[in-house]
Amino acid sequence: MSEGDRQAMMRSMMEQFFGGMGAEEKKEMFATMMGKMTEGLDMKEMMPKMMMGMMSGGAGDGPGKMQDMMSKMMQGGHEQHMAQMPEMMLKTMMPHCIGMMLPAVDPDRRGEVAAAILSEIVDKGSVGLSDEQMRSFLNALDDVLNPS
Repeated sequence: MSEGDRQAMMRSMMEQFFGGMGAEEKKEMFATMMGKMTEGLDMKEMMPKMMMGMMSGGAGDGPGKMQDMMSKMMQGGHEQHMAQMPEMMLKTMMPHCIGMMLPAVDPDRRGEVAAAILSEIVDKGSVGLSDEQMRSFLNALDDVLNPS
């Protein structure tokens, strides 16, 4: 079975499985699943391994690539690693994840999914900003939403 066939089959199975569920049902199911899946796991140990695996898959090598950035970050001390983690996750991992997952969403629902993501970005990203910072933040989003 080719990679494309596997992805198509997985997409079809996911659509069938989640098709009749509402958003609240999905949230409850995933919260329950995550609780069961992570029982007895040391997330501080597991997260770097998971991230390394995610970052090395299909991202390419060389300066500026995800694998290179992860490698450089892991070479620093624990404090440096922890300080870089949130920004690295937001700049690299989240866009990569969205880039992989959003094309798998039913085209008729992509706007709904993207709006939920963008809503959270605006809501949490605007916390503690001055008026000037808020204008700059919204202008940056506007540049993405309305390219010249």
